[in-house]
Amino acid sequence: MLVLVTDPSLSPEDARTKSLLPELLATRRRMRRRTEPLVPHTGPIDGEQSAGVGKTGTLRAAIFGVNDGLVSNAALIMGFAGAAQDRSVIVLAGISGLLAGAFSMAAGEYVSMRVQREVLERMLHLEAHELGSDPEGERAELAQIYGRKGVPRELADQLATELSRDPATALDTHAREELGIDPDEGLGSPWGAASSSFSTFAVGALVPLLPFLFAGGSAAVVASALITALALLGVGALTARVTGRSPLLSGLRMLAIGGTAASVTYLIGLALGVSVVG
Repeated sequence: MLVLVTDPSLSPEDARTKSLLPELLATRRRMRRRTEPLVPHTGPIDGEQSAGVGKTGTLRAAIFGVNDGLVSNAALIMGFAGAAQDRSVIVLAGISGLLAGAFSMAAGEYVSMRVQREVLERMLHLEAHELGSDPEGERAELAQIYGRKGVPRELADQLATELSRDPATALDTHAREELGIDPDEGLGSPWGAASSSFSTFAVGALVPLLPFLFAGGSAAVVASALITALALLGVGALTARVTGRSPLLSGLRMLAIGGTAASVTYLIGLALGVSVVG
């Protein structure tokens, strides 16, 4: 249920956003919640956690971009190849798929990241307004947050008081502890995500197209399938460096998904048996 905030010092847009703030925070908590609680544990690990990994959408966009480029253009090209299309038609389809997919991915990532950033910036703006309007109430709220984390009440009050002395430190602390936002890196870069998506999709989409730029017929089809399979294995193995999963299993999983998509479209093209007219 939406309850409008009546604060004459806020604009109508800010008042509406503040009314939606509890729902936004609840949504973020649900998205970040694990099925099982993650607690400190002993045992061997493979490598160390890289600093900053996963804090912005750029890395995620890059992984999705190259994978989508490989799978979508390989499926498109194999569909045309299965339909016994001329080499020039396959090249045209491949280039069209590369450009259309790259621009679509870039535009989608930019809009998604831009909206997310604007929402988070508005939440920070409202938090700054609350700190300026009711500093004591915000100090008490910060103390309650630390109290819920198990900090003794007296120490929580002292810690909240010290952190609230400097306005910049207070806003940074409330952003992290109350809103779950990293003001330094957590907002993400729309242009970074868009450019990363465009370039990685284009690189991925170029891989299955390469053999058809130099040859045609069944040799190009086989070569395209082989280098696409190797690329899918490689990309899957690289993602394991970030996720900590098995490189072999990650590579085989990506190969299975991409290979299935390309095989299905090839068989559909083969069944349709479309021929070039004129």
